[in-house]
Amino acid sequence: MRELIFQEYVSLDGYAAGPGDDLSFFDSVADQADNDNLDLLETVDTMLLGATTYRLFVEFWPTATDEVIAPHLNRLRKVVVSSTLDSAPWGDWEPGEIVTDPVAAVTALKAEDGKNIILWGSITLFHTLLMAGLVDEIQLRVCPVLLGGGKPVFPTQDSPQQLTFLEATPWATNGTLLRYKPS
Repeated sequence: MRELIFQEYVSLDGYAAGPGDDLSFFDSVADQADNDNLDLLETVDTMLLGATTYRLFVEFWPTATDEVIAPHLNRLRKVVVSSTLDSAPWGDWEPGEIVTDPVAAVTALKAEDGKNIILWGSITLFHTLLMAGLVDEIQLRVCPVLLGGGKPVFPTQDSPQQLTFLEATPWATNGTLLRYKPS
């Protein structure tokens, strides 16, 4: 069965975005993270995005010819969870498919034949899928910065959720990749 891998840049104090949804904190590690993603992209064939992350990605990736991962990322099947979008064009590449029920859509995607599914960003969608037990791996790209506030990576919950440690990989100049499996 295909697995759903969630990957997110995160500050050391657990935020996926700073105040005002600022994402500039991860610029210092993006190049190092791209090298890891080249290997990861060999194991996935579908990209799952929420509407907000889709809007951010589509403004950059379809025309990002200087980015090492762009050709690999652009070739992926795109599935966009949205109740407001009518279509999900992707430049000259195959457009994305719109789905409205994330739990049903991911359950169906995981049952299909193929490689794994990557979920980038899309924090609200991640929270929904994590609480539904559909996330198979959590990859945190930890940036050496304390934001002090912003959008937390993990949902607020009533009881702790155990994770199984898989790997920690430090990068050459700063930052660390942490991998966990929800228990």
